[in-house]
Amino acid sequence: MAGIDDTLSYLLDLDGEEIVYDSGFVAQFKVKEIAATPEKPHGVSYSLTFHAAGGRRLMGYDNAHGVAHKGGRFVGRQPAFDHWHRDETDDGRPYQFVSAEKLIADFFDEVERILKEQNDG
Repeated sequence: MAGIDDTLSYLLDLDGEEIVYDSGFVAQFKVKEIAATPEKPHGVSYSLTFHAAGGRRLMGYDNAHGVAHKGGRFVGRQPAFDHWHRDETDDGRPYQFVSAEKLIADFFDEVERILKEQNDG
């Protein structure tokens, strides 16, 4: 992709990768370059997910579909599909995509949160 920034290239390079943690948790990455649209303005389709040892998805960031914006009726809806699921029961909440670098950092911050909760629990 012409003019693609380094962090977006790094995100695209993560496609198909899996990180298996000692405890059996798995981080999975699916990232594809696409034509930019209002729903996917960054030119990538992505799914960054974190799974329990048995395969159950615990958390994820993706732009596969739109999600309802929680809040008052005067809160504007973003056209972009970027969102995240805080846990396995969360239908999704809007995510403000700033950069591929921030997306990756936010994902791993949530991975750390879950691992800490598992160790404390």
